[in-house]
Amino acid sequence: MIDAGGVSLMLASAIAATLVPLSSEAALVAAVSAGMNPTEALVWASVGNCAGVTVNYGLGRWGRAQIVERRLQGKWAQRTLQWMERHGWPTLLLSWLPFVGDPLTLVAGLSKIPFPLFALLAYGTRVVRYWALLFFVR
Repeated sequence: MIDAGGVSLMLASAIAATLVPLSSEAALVAAVSAGMNPTEALVWASVGNCAGVTVNYGLGRWGRAQIVERRLQGKWAQRTLQWMERHGWPTLLLSWLPFVGDPLTLVAGLSKIPFPLFALLAYGTRVVRYWALLFFVR
């Protein structure tokens, strides 16, 4: 049977990974505080967040230019674009950071970074971020 709490956490984490201002970290902590097994919460949040950043990557890679440009408005998004242009794929090591991380995954698609490299760095840093959060919250 599918756990409604887990699915809710996954959806919240996926939405938070897009450019919608929502905190997946708060959702993760709330789920564990409500009694969800930390390992289970880590898996649900990670799957959701990785799905969300994959949507961002896809929008950047294959989205219409107008949509991408509209999503890259603002100081942090422009700074993210400059970092990616200057430093290339290693910038993805910062994709777990608040404010710049989610636009960075969109810019990674726009920059046509190979998907396997994107997935390794973006997914890996996000899972490690959740693991570290759970380590300190428990």
